[in-house]
Amino acid sequence: MAGIRNPHVKYICPHAPIMPVSLNMNMSMPSWFDIIGLSPDAQEDDVGIKQAAQNIQALIDQEVKNGIPSSRIILGGFSQGGALSLYTALTSQQKLAGVVALSCWLPLRSSFPQAATNSANKEISVLQCHGESDPLVPLMFGSLTSEKLKTIVNPVNINFKKYSGLTHSSCDQEMTDIKQFIEKHLPPVN
Repeated sequence: MAGIRNPHVKYICPHAPIMPVSLNMNMSMPSWFDIIGLSPDAQEDDVGIKQAAQNIQALIDQEVKNGIPSSRIILGGFSQGGALSLYTALTSQQKLAGVVALSCWLPLRSSFPQAATNSANKEISVLQCHGESDPLVPLMFGSLTSEKLKTIVNPVNINFKKYSGLTHSSCDQEMTDIKQFIEKHLPPVN
């Protein structure tokens, strides 16, 4: 992440595969899973979301195998990547350090809290950031997600930050907030 420097932190930035997306007239584009619609009641790609979460879980497993405790792993992403990060963390059997969820929503939200019953992350810290002027993932999605998260994990661990005038992008203040979150939840080890 540009502007975020923590020498004791390793950043892994996987890219979504190229696939046809229903919302994009089935044109191929980078996407973790299919997006069928943008309304809160739109059908979701259940199989694709779960497969993408398994792929992220495999990255977590590899880092743990390499000696990184899962409790020192933060998942994060923007838009669909943030949605995938939330879903993966809330369904993971490994205790994680946190989630940075930017301009996103909680996929398969109707399956929660059932999907999180065996999760090790009931106390996970979540930094959720959203632009107040986001035309692609409206602020309402972020607000609904924040309220839903408070019913799944300890509500005091949910920090929902809104940025005035911000569209579907990031800003300096958001980057500062992310840096502070990482520093708090991944302090240097001696």
